[in-house]
Amino acid sequence: MPVHPGFNGTPRPESLRTPRGLAELYVRMLDALGLEDVTVIGNSIGGWIAAEIAALGSSRVSGVVLVDAVGLVVPGHPYVDFYSLTPAEVAARSYYDPERFGVDPSKLPSEVRAAMAGNRTALAVYGGDMTDPTLASRLPGVDVPVLVVWGAADRIGDLEVGKAYAELVPGARLEVIPDAGHLPQIETPSRLIELVGSFTSTSVSGS
Repeated sequence: MPVHPGFNGTPRPESLRTPRGLAELYVRMLDALGLEDVTVIGNSIGGWIAAEIAALGSSRVSGVVLVDAVGLVVPGHPYVDFYSLTPAEVAARSYYDPERFGVDPSKLPSEVRAAMAGNRTALAVYGGDMTDPTLASRLPGVDVPVLVVWGAADRIGDLEVGKAYAELVPGARLEVIPDAGHLPQIETPSRLIELVGSFTSTSVSGS
């Protein structure tokens, strides 16, 4: 799994500033590695990047899973201003059960806190206000199977965003996880794995 340039202390070229730019980089990486039949899975801004990869139409990509993806502009359903929130507020909006899954950064080792701060800075460069008004115009051209997974308790980007993604991408299917928020891979990993496994064994293998 690649690390976004600028994350985990890695350098970021100044010219690399958008999810679409990252998508183009990762498609070139697939070409360089000679990979085929790749299912791309992304969560949050990673889901936005995955949607951009789908829109690029690489023949190496056979399916895409968008997990509580941001990026899409849905009138009346703005994303929360993530960068203005405290860690506790982020947890409250990210989880179905924030008491169980929220993390207090003050209790983490200093090197972990420093890495998290650096990642957040890079994320702000790539994500901005977490929207791209031009993204919706590219999604109808996606021609690979797409699964949209959404945590019903997501209060970073609500379920209407998931519905909009599924409506814009031809043939996309929406699956809602009732007891998850913005991060199903943390709260309900078994259910997410089940959905992805079913998707890859049916929609992708039959494409």
